[in-house]
Amino acid sequence: MKILDRYILTTYLRTFFSVFTILMLIFILQTVWLYIRELAGKDMDIVIIGKFLLYALPKLIPLVVPLTILLASIMVFGSFAENYEFAAMKSTGISLQRAMSGLSVFIVILGITTFFFANNAIPWAELNFYNLRRNIAKLKPSMAIAEGQFNPIESTPYNIKVRSKHGERDQFLNDVIIHVKGSKNENATTIISKEGELASEKDSNVLKLILTDGYYYSDVSPEKRKDREKKPFAKTKFETKIINIDLSELNNIDIDEKSQTDKYSMLNVSGLNESIDSLGEKAKRDYEIFAKNLHQRSSLLLPKKITTANNNVNPTDSTYLGNLLDIYNTKKKLQLIENTMRTLASPQQIINSKETNLKVQNEIYNRHIISLHEKFALGFACIILFFVGAPLGALIRKGGIGLPMVIAILLFLTYHFIGIFATNSAKKGGFNPVLAPWFSTLVMLPLGVFLTKRATADKGLFDFDSILDPLKKIFKIKEKNSHDYKFLNSQKNNELIDIINNYEALGHDETCRHEAYKVLISRGNDLDDIIEKGLIIKPDYKVSETLIRQSYNPHAKFAISLFIVGIALLVLHFVFKNNKLPSVATASIQLSIMSLILFIIYYLKSLKDLFSFYRFINKPRKKPALILVIIGFPLYFISHLLFKEKVKEDLKLNYLESLK
Repeated sequence: MKILDRYILTTYLRTFFSVFTILMLIFILQTVWLYIRELAGKDMDIVIIGKFLLYALPKLIPLVVPLTILLASIMVFGSFAENYEFAAMKSTGISLQRAMSGLSVFIVILGITTFFFANNAIPWAELNFYNLRRNIAKLKPSMAIAEGQFNPIESTPYNIKVRSKHGERDQFLNDVIIHVKGSKNENATTIISKEGELASEKDSNVLKLILTDGYYYSDVSPEKRKDREKKPFAKTKFETKIINIDLSELNNIDIDEKSQTDKYSMLNVSGLNESIDSLGEKAKRDYEIFAKNLHQRSSLLLPKKITTANNNVNPTDSTYLGNLLDIYNTKKKLQLIENTMRTLASPQQIINSKETNLKVQNEIYNRHIISLHEKFALGFACIILFFVGAPLGALIRKGGIGLPMVIAILLFLTYHFIGIFATNSAKKGGFNPVLAPWFSTLVMLPLGVFLTKRATADKGLFDFDSILDPLKKIFKIKEKNSHDYKFLNSQKNNELIDIINNYEALGHDETCRHEAYKVLISRGNDLDDIIEKGLIIKPDYKVSETLIRQSYNPHAKFAISLFIVGIALLVLHFVFKNNKLPSVATASIQLSIMSLILFIIYYLKSLKDLFSFYRFINKPRKKPALILVIIGFPLYFISHLLFKEKVKEDLKLNYLESLK
């Protein structure tokens, strides 16, 4: 390893581990704060709390490592640029890519390591963390009766709510409500009392409740159905009632017991692949069984004996083309309709009940697919974020914690929120579950390419002139000391041609030559007429002007019109839909789709004309960048104006170069 690579790597590693430690501490504190209610009041020793934090740490890695790479890259390379270390490297012929090459190897190794970590350590930690939380929740429920909310006691039928607690040991209770579940897991009994007391000790295996001045409500289940529809219950008033809840089995808990091991976040790649296959097969079987059941229920219960009101019609005639109901009399029509409605009601109920189950199954299936691809996407994200952070630091030329921290947090929040939105949408089936884990990384990929190219070319972060100049022309904002060419409007055609041919002798600049030509065109003269009157210009210019004025401009104008119409109709579709106008909303979305399809066609035609123009003038490098073409597709109302001004400027330059 060369001295330069070793210096860059050691500098980066120092910053990386420092940032990683700080961020990990922040996220650990956030985790403790998030689960403090589960830990408080359980009288647990330090070993259990240590296990809780140990199992929570690995699941923070997918958040901490990408943010650490991004922030460390911006800080290190920003410090190099700020201290002119990059300038010294470039003076010796070392480019940015060469400076990043040693770190790139480290980042690739780190990305591969994160995959194995996500495939082995995170499922192990999730398995232990999930089951540890379940076991902690069962510990000493007598200490977990929180005020103002129902507190279910695990492995018992009791659900207790108190308004307030007081006393030395919080043993006195006010306004106690207790729900006791029945055999069918319903709230069969309700006990309400004004006051209560926890008479047992905190460490006791029996939760003893002494209730005073209350009522006891119990549901009654009569044998007759009509009596059950009245929903009778028994009410009893009591002065004192004692309830003993046996906690001996509940408190005899192995804190390390693992009762659940098949959750999608607890599985590695092989386990997820196996689960995905089994879930897919199960879903296929469920759909087949469901379809078979519906098919069996779909036969209409026709009357056994058919009589018709029309003796001229034979019910068994297969060539009868009239209304089928006309062959029956009124009574049979009613019977047929009633039988059909009864037959359809049952499948409809089955479909409605099955729909919820199928949605849950599909969501579980999508979660497994997302979890599988998240393991691969994490390593790839580390590499992409490095190629975002390193050139970005070289461009902003600022090290330390201040500006790099702000930029890194903004970029990471963008990356993280895009990932959250894509993942949540994929869980419900609204987005491809395979693409969702990769989506935020793929969004960052063009940014990394763009920043690396600009940093390599030693350009600024943004070329504001290339953005501001077209905007100034669009809004006709004139700069100071700009020339006024209004005097050309008063000149005759031959005088304008003389200005074009002899601008230097007459004391004019090149822009004046172009403005004079624009005035001639505005007066209805075409290029051939102007050449006949004495304009000296290369013949090839006519072809380039034709490509723009007769091909590109009409196609671009038609494209922007279709784009505006399509977007307007799309907005109206949602307006009509919200106002319960389905027919108008359907027509609106259909017209919108047609307009947008035509827009795509004319957008591609305008791009073809544009590229043909730049090929003809032999300046392909001046054509719009690919990223602008891609961004310009959904934002055509902006890119159309930018393209329009760019074409005007390049046509002007071609005109000036064609003049002899």
